Amino acid sequence: MATTEHPPPTRLRTWMLQGLADMGKAGGHTGPHAQPEPPHKGQRWWRVMCLTGVDYFSTLGYQPGIAALAAGLLSPIATIVLVIVTLAGALPVYRRVAEESPHGEGSIAMLERLLTFWKGKLFVLTLLGFAATDFLITITLSAADASTHLVENPHLTSTLHDKQMLITLILVALLGAVFLKGFLEAIGVAVALVAVYLALNVVVVIVGVWHVATADHVITDWAGALTAEHGNVFAMVGVALLVFPKLALGLSGFETGVAVMPHVQGDEGDTEEDPRGRIRDTKKLLTAAALIMSVFLIATSFITTLLIPEKEFESGGQANGRALAYLAHEYLGGAFGTVYDVSTIAILWFAGASAMAGLLNLMPRYLPRYGMAPHWARAVRPMVIVFTLVGFLVTWIFDADVDAQGGAYATGVLVLMSSAAIAVTIAARRAQQRGWTIGFSVVSAVLLYVTVANVVERPDGVKIGACFIAGIILISLLSRLARAFELRVTSVTLDDMAERFVRDMASRKMRFIANEPDRRDKAEYRDKIEQIRADNDMPEQEDFVFVEVTVTDPSEFEASLTVRGEVLHNRYRVLTLESSSIPNALAALLLHVRDSTNCTPHMYFEWTEGNPFANFLRFFLFGQGEVAPVTREVLREAEPDRGRRPRVHTG
Repeated sequence: MATTEHPPPTRLRTWMLQGLADMGKAGGHTGPHAQPEPPHKGQRWWRVMCLTGVDYFSTLGYQPGIAALAAGLLSPIATIVLVIVTLAGALPVYRRVAEESPHGEGSIAMLERLLTFWKGKLFVLTLLGFAATDFLITITLSAADASTHLVENPHLTSTLHDKQMLITLILVALLGAVFLKGFLEAIGVAVALVAVYLALNVVVVIVGVWHVATADHVITDWAGALTAEHGNVFAMVGVALLVFPKLALGLSGFETGVAVMPHVQGDEGDTEEDPRGRIRDTKKLLTAAALIMSVFLIATSFITTLLIPEKEFESGGQANGRALAYLAHEYLGGAFGTVYDVSTIAILWFAGASAMAGLLNLMPRYLPRYGMAPHWARAVRPMVIVFTLVGFLVTWIFDADVDAQGGAYATGVLVLMSSAAIAVTIAARRAQQRGWTIGFSVVSAVLLYVTVANVVERPDGVKIGACFIAGIILISLLSRLARAFELRVTSVTLDDMAERFVRDMASRKMRFIANEPDRRDKAEYRDKIEQIRADNDMPEQEDFVFVEVTVTDPSEFEASLTVRGEVLHNRYRVLTLESSSIPNALAALLLHVRDSTNCTPHMYFEWTEGNPFANFLRFFLFGQGEVAPVTREVLREAEPDRGRRPRVHTG
């Protein structure tokens, strides 16, 4: 059977589209339904933990300073509240998310199943907007913070004081270059950075604790100041609970932990339907990261609060945004302090790696499937370039200012965590697990409180998130509009009766009638045949097979097609299909019949009454409308060779 020739792809196209089966390869299918190649075998969970850890652990670079500014002398107590929420709230939530959604879609996939049609798609796009806010701001904020550490280094301040924007853009570009090289290289870099950074922090913490323990007056002075300021323990705890939302950035890292879940190796017997080993090891990843971070959060908030003068945390102070680096220089000397600075700058720069990995795993799982992104969005390298360019834009808009991006970052993190808590609450309730339902409900309430408190204090985060959401929805709808006439059926399967109808027709003219089912009585089919014969001036001996499409969920874009054959009223042969779009389903059926019989099928339509523009909107939103011309246009795009194209007749 002859096939449509495609020009051989260039080497650049082959390299850019690597990761899509046959895409970019000579003679390969370049249509919208090229399937991804089988995923690589993955990495050990602790290595993938380092990839998420460059985001999570890097917050040690600024979290102690944020806690000191927000809570003052209460910083250690407020941090303990944060750790309790982490271990008793966020960790159980995301362990359940890993179990319920083991393919990297996270809580978004869990909530997607609750809503159908366009309201479900718009809801998912909204959550993707917050996810993009979280992940992209992670990239730009971390790079900006790394450049801040570099610029504020005592040895480099005079040279780099006005170069922060340029340095941040270079760091974002270098991060993109790592992912263009390959994902495995990103994991290798992350393992090395996390190992060095945590080791240096262990040294700083041990030295800090030793100084606190050997200086008798430090603890007593702190305790006395706390009592004088707040009176009693209950007042201290109450104030700590009130300021806790300001420490919410210490919760970051969980969403990326489940987003990169497909890269966890798991067991040899794992399947996509039942990846038990991957789920188990992802739970290990989440638990280990949370425990490590909890220990560091408590220890670092304690030593920084007790050893650093309060004025140094304020804007312009030597510990502002770099409390642990201040201690490293103060107690371990300039050489160690410089090494610590370099390590902090490196991990802050690479903190965007986990966010980039999350974006690369999350966005292609939704937007192309919704028809709301080009089919090349399934390939890694084009998406890396897109996200890097967006990172440039965000950096330029915010002038590489860390504080200006903090509200958006916290809002994105907290909205996703709140949605995850709500999703697992619903899952537990459906599973009739009363204890888990109550526990997750409490966690949901806490996270929602933190989210609202953060939004009230820093409303700019919601505004920025709304911009991302509006951008994603606008681009998605425009992409869906541009791809409206694609052949959106991934495969066509005929049952035995339908196959029999096709084989019988192959011996003569293959004539189908597109029929919108109504009463499906004998008169309906008889009148339809008479109308088609009259409209097309056809002799009575011509026989037909009816094709009836039932629209299921018109918001879906791609799906397989199952065709069932039946004989009605002992006379009329009917093929029935279910699809999200009538014209695309009819075009797919005609092409499948042509390819399986090597005969050119004909399909007959009647014109649809009404305004053409209104009918197009009906097709775009509801999968129906003016069926005949749209079916012909789908066929034209799918088959450039007019001689091989199935025939469409309208009377």
